[in-house]
Amino acid sequence: MYIQSGEWVIISRGKVRFKLKDKIIKNLRFRIILVIFCAGLLPCAGAYLGITRAYEAREISVRTAQIQNQCTILSNQLNSYNYLKDSSSEVINANLTQLTNIYNGRVMIVNRDLKVIKDTYDLDEGKTIVSKNVVECMKGNSTNDYDSRNQYIEVTSPIMDSKGKEITGVMLASVSTDTITNNLKILKTNSLVIIAGVMIFVAAFGVLIADRMVRPLHKITKSIENVSEGYGEDVLHENTFTETRLLSEAFNKMLGRLKQLDDSREEFVSNVSHELKTPLTSMKVLADSLLAQKEVPVELYQEFMGDIAKEIDRENDIITDLLSLVKMDKKGTTLNIASVNINEMLELILKRLKPIAEKKNVEVVLESFRPVVAEADEMKLSLAVSNLVENALKYNHENGWVHVSLNADHKYFYVKVADSGIGIPKEDQEHIFERFYRVDKSHSREMGGTGLGLSIVRNAVIMHRGSVKVYSSEGEGTTFTVRIPLIYTGA
Repeated sequence: MYIQSGEWVIISRGKVRFKLKDKIIKNLRFRIILVIFCAGLLPCAGAYLGITRAYEAREISVRTAQIQNQCTILSNQLNSYNYLKDSSSEVINANLTQLTNIYNGRVMIVNRDLKVIKDTYDLDEGKTIVSKNVVECMKGNSTNDYDSRNQYIEVTSPIMDSKGKEITGVMLASVSTDTITNNLKILKTNSLVIIAGVMIFVAAFGVLIADRMVRPLHKITKSIENVSEGYGEDVLHENTFTETRLLSEAFNKMLGRLKQLDDSREEFVSNVSHELKTPLTSMKVLADSLLAQKEVPVELYQEFMGDIAKEIDRENDIITDLLSLVKMDKKGTTLNIASVNINEMLELILKRLKPIAEKKNVEVVLESFRPVVAEADEMKLSLAVSNLVENALKYNHENGWVHVSLNADHKYFYVKVADSGIGIPKEDQEHIFERFYRVDKSHSREMGGTGLGLSIVRNAVIMHRGSVKVYSSEGEGTTFTVRIPLIYTGA
């Protein structure tokens, strides 16, 4: 039991460390500092490598040129003193020794037979040397090589005869580059110290910049957290950067829409509560009236029961609208797609709504340009068109008209519902398909309904992969155009 507990503690600590590490890596402030640090480090590293390599190359080049010049001068002197035949010349030997001491190197004189006749180190005199550079020099090509691993420069210079026509030997000089290496180490050390100082400055600068860049985000976060206390107006005013200004404007716009939606829902609850309560109150009054009277006449009883039945129908309509919208809102809602005769469907809808039209003396005309059969969910599509026609009747004038037309092309069919009603203000047209939205709030209860009709229309049309548009002028009527594919395309 103790072992298992210990293992659990170890695992838990590992998870805590992993979460802490992951939190640090994903921290925006840390990433900004890291980016600035890398932005400073990379140029410094590039400058460091470039300067050190350039210094090394230049020093090697200068040193090689100096040695090459000295060898050329000495080669000419060797001809004058006929040194290849008699190597006892004190002048030449002194010059060779001096060259060796100055450059901390070694000089060998090789004759035509590749035999070493003079070695300032006195190691290989009398020996035969076979070197690629010596052979190349015998052919008249002076050579110079830099061995960075062993840290020396090797230079060859041809020795010409007295007439200057024939190569009689080679001067081979090997010079140590220890001084260059030491100077290079000092340069690297100084450069690293400077780079370290620069990086400390860059890191400090990165912290300041990161803090300045993240600070507006902290303010935005704090402001958003304060929204939990309630909706306000324009809670964000962070204009430090263009991005934070745009974010503030977008958030304020979203907050305004949420507040509007919240206000609409409150109004919806108030409207629906009233609409649901009014029929119940009427039924209660009618029922109490019947119960309070003795020997109620049959005619009065039938009248009251008829009124109660109307109130029940009214209550049922409100509940049906709510349930219809809830069903359409559910994700994964399926359509019962079948072949539907759109002409017959429209005739049936207008026949069902005829009593409402007659009550307001509104003329309803159906115009079909051609027979239309489409793949659709008849119940949902019928509900959408019914809402459009019913709204056209409800918000119409006495003795007005409603014109319903049906047309189609090779891909879509079009249902147009036009009326001579009160119209919709331009500023409200972009909101009318939002649930709970009522255009005329002062008369919404007089008109009845719940403000869900057009939301139901939009949902039903979208489920059929169609579109709905509105064209209206206040006081001149409204036209809704619905476009639905003839063949249902699915998801």
